[in-house]
Amino acid sequence: MKLDQDHQDFLAAVRDMADKHVRPVADEIDKTNEFPAGLVDVFGDMGLVQLAVPEEYGGPGGDLLSGCLAREAVAEAGSMALAQLAGQNSIVVNAILTGASKELLGEIMPLLAQGRTITCIAITEPDAGSDPSLMKTKATKDGDRWILNGAKQFITWGSMAKYALVFARTNDQPGSKGISAFLVDTDQEGWKVAKHNDKMGQHGVPNNEIFLDDVVVDDAYMVGEEGNGFGAAMHGLHLNRPTVAAIAVGAAQCALDYAINYAKEREAGGRRIVEYQGLQWMMAENFTNIAAARHLVYDCAQAYDSGAPRDEVTRLSSMAKLFAADTVNRATADAVQILGGHGYMSDHPVERYMRDAKLLGIYEGTSQIQRNIIAKRILR
Repeated sequence: MKLDQDHQDFLAAVRDMADKHVRPVADEIDKTNEFPAGLVDVFGDMGLVQLAVPEEYGGPGGDLLSGCLAREAVAEAGSMALAQLAGQNSIVVNAILTGASKELLGEIMPLLAQGRTITCIAITEPDAGSDPSLMKTKATKDGDRWILNGAKQFITWGSMAKYALVFARTNDQPGSKGISAFLVDTDQEGWKVAKHNDKMGQHGVPNNEIFLDDVVVDDAYMVGEEGNGFGAAMHGLHLNRPTVAAIAVGAAQCALDYAINYAKEREAGGRRIVEYQGLQWMMAENFTNIAAARHLVYDCAQAYDSGAPRDEVTRLSSMAKLFAADTVNRATADAVQILGGHGYMSDHPVERYMRDAKLLGIYEGTSQIQRNIIAKRILR
């Protein structure tokens, strides 16, 4: 797929920003595990944090392809963690656009459009990950408001988010039918950040366990119909998966480029190691896989942007995420292998790339879940 001029210009602008503001700090963020708060302003000024907010609310109105390009460019600059800041609130924006009232959209969207507000989505619980039927967080009706109680875990951006899209059980219907969605202001009493998780990789972006202790939410902040909120989450996730796949593409390209440059300089046995056929084959296979993953990502984004049926977009998004996650895990592992002992040391960033890459086959739906989704749609 060839990008049109507008998308080419957008990609070039994000790459330029990432070279100036992301590449120089990527290693330091990994070591300190601290998020550079000033980058929210940098990304927000470019319209990246709020990329999915429609123009009618003052946002950029970026399409899905733009979201993928932004994340790919930042990851290619050396940080899978900071790539998440591009289009950071897209999953919440897409979810509430599906089911929120006009009043709620009119209140929240202009705020998000400013590009200074971090959001998060709170689905996963200690005993409920891929299977929503196990969700225990409850919302109890109290007049014209709801009282939320429960616990959420592995919540990315949980400690930084101003708003959280929280999913809770509102009735006893089986499976996901009894689950509703609520937009929660995290500044209120009862929202408690219980733990800052120490992750294997993608340091700097917070990941938290959250307790909800009598959190009060007005009726107007319910997203979608009562007992039918999980559809909003799935819509947001399906649109977020190709952008996660785009992170994988950019990161894989970054790792391959580093390994190639290293191999051109490193000598062994009297010649540069790039001349050895075994390493050339590794590079060629990774280059081919990255190109294929990029096409899957772009095709999925183009399908959605051109109005393809939701079922088709769901299948394509799972295909893109599955293949791209496998691609980046192989590319980063091969980069470490090409560097040999040096690749295993923190003097070179490829060991960080390898740690960071593992998450891409886990979050936003594991690779096994993606296979289930694909199979379900091709075997009907």
